[in-house]
Amino acid sequence: MKPYNFCVNRGRLVAAVMAGTFCLAATSAMARDIPVLPELAIAGPESMLVKSLHEISDRRIDSALNGIEHLLKTNPNFRLAHLIRGDLLLARSRPISNMGDAAGVSLERIADLRAEARVRVQRHQEPVSRDMVPKYLLQMSSDQKYAVVADTDKSRLYIYQNVQGKARYLADYYISSGKNGSQKLKEGDQKTPLGVYFITANLPRAKLTDFYGSGAFPINYPNEWDKRHGRSGYGIWLHGTPSDTYSRPPRASDGCVVLANQDLDAVATTLQVGITPVLISDKVEWANPDEVIAQRNELAPHLENWRRDWESKNADNYLAHYGRDFSSGGQDLARWSQHKRQVNVAKSWIKVDISNVSMLLYPGRDDLIVVSFDQDYSSNNLSNKMKKRQYWMKEKNGHWRIIYEGAA
Repeated sequence: MKPYNFCVNRGRLVAAVMAGTFCLAATSAMARDIPVLPELAIAGPESMLVKSLHEISDRRIDSALNGIEHLLKTNPNFRLAHLIRGDLLLARSRPISNMGDAAGVSLERIADLRAEARVRVQRHQEPVSRDMVPKYLLQMSSDQKYAVVADTDKSRLYIYQNVQGKARYLADYYISSGKNGSQKLKEGDQKTPLGVYFITANLPRAKLTDFYGSGAFPINYPNEWDKRHGRSGYGIWLHGTPSDTYSRPPRASDGCVVLANQDLDAVATTLQVGITPVLISDKVEWANPDEVIAQRNELAPHLENWRRDWESKNADNYLAHYGRDFSSGGQDLARWSQHKRQVNVAKSWIKVDISNVSMLLYPGRDDLIVVSFDQDYSSNNLSNKMKKRQYWMKEKNGHWRIIYEGAA
């Protein structure tokens, strides 16, 4: 076999990929550029691809090519893998200075694939710390078996499992998000919303066009916080890819979160309609479990005091838990207070039990927590059970107050 030709650029492979260039350089500096992680032993398309990149940097070109070709046998629509295979074959005849360094190839498409390579390599350079958790998962309710956390900047979706109310890392996956970035504001802006959302439906493949792949899971965008801020739009889903596409570029959707079909199928097993939270951030913030517990413990007494004051029939104490800018179902604080005072007049006793409490810190804010729970209400003339959702905001004086309340 003809020996491979390499470019003389002494830049390191990972640095080249991260910068948007790709150099097959036979230098000793490249040998340990991509660390061999234990996760690479887990058979998966992304791990196999990154393993091949490591082998390129270690000058094991035949092994890298064999790995890529094996990957393509099981995932023939993986365009990034095709690009790397083409580079490896082209390197036999001439030096290559950039990923996709071939004539007649769409520069836009190559840029998209370079961006995908960059975020996939970054994931393996910066593995998920098992000692840290997303700071938003303050408490998962007993019926929330899993939580989904998406990072649009890193094109990554994380699955956390509920282990006795605490979040434990389970898996993570590459995702594509809005063409124009994140923080959706209006319909048609092709941005992915940021916030706390919940799965609202499970749409199987049979009810969808091929564009959505193996299925779709709508979320409740716009949520109450979005509506309060005038954000519009609809149809934000977690969904798959067309049958001829393994994965889409990091910025390619109209606002949805898109996964490879096999990844969506795996994630689907963790999703519960009406229950599973989906937290979307443009940069996930991490915290150690003690910090998360401290944040949860800060709000928990306020929630209990609200429940107790409602039972006491002391309207002043009860209404003191609501913020000045409270709104719910078209009612502001004045109308809400008037209604609650009128209702209390007819009560000789009230009993309120709450259970299955979840607390989710809103991405991008340290002063807003979404609380959901099962409420069992009874009085001398009414009894009902419901799942309730509240938004608690921390005021400048340090007090936590409710700014939204309604059925979940």
